[in-house]
Amino acid sequence: MILFYSPDIVAAGELSESDSAHCVRVMRMRQGDEIDVTDGKGNLYRCVITDAHSKHTSVDIISTCRQELHWRPRITLAVAPTKNIDRMEWLAEKAVEIGVSRLVFLNCRHSVRRVVKRDRMMKVMVAAMKQSLKATLPELVEMTEFNDFIREENSGVKFVGYCDEETERLEFARTYDGLSDITIMIGPEGDFSPDEINDAFAAGFRPVTFGNTRLRTETAALFALCAAHTIMLQQG
Repeated sequence: MILFYSPDIVAAGELSESDSAHCVRVMRMRQGDEIDVTDGKGNLYRCVITDAHSKHTSVDIISTCRQELHWRPRITLAVAPTKNIDRMEWLAEKAVEIGVSRLVFLNCRHSVRRVVKRDRMMKVMVAAMKQSLKATLPELVEMTEFNDFIREENSGVKFVGYCDEETERLEFARTYDGLSDITIMIGPEGDFSPDEINDAFAAGFRPVTFGNTRLRTETAALFALCAAHTIMLQQG
């Protein structure tokens, strides 16, 4: 199955230029062929091509179905981006494939990267959504100041990965119940500052550890996401 993406498929009735090129030039689709399209909002559309054009392929919708998320509680993953942006693109790709509701990039005191190109990151996430045959594109939040993020009203439980061994921390996999909406916050390569940690605690974040080894930022984020999904599955 090949999945195409068009956020305005109902109103516009055509694929984007990039998807049109893939459909016509790469897949050799022609008028009368049927394709599957998602709007990224949870809807899957079976369509028939009415005009196979390499820049604006037109389609008619034959049928529509709703694809529910395969996880129930909402998952927000907030990460301070690393200096190497390739690692963040890799994380975004894998997070979408595994399943995340909202991906936030944090600007912290010790951040070494303070700019993330939204357009490039969205391309990575859209590609991951299509590759994994999902119909929902996670919300992407551009660089957000740490203090602004922790002040947000978030439902459910909130955890922060923290490396300071002098701080009493809980094992994430033994703490999360798998039933509540969850926010997981991962700091920069230089970790959170003491003031940021104190502010996070005051805002209701609980310090957790992801095991006995020191993990890279993107590894810790992915571990937490996989663990959350595993715990959710165990809850049925």
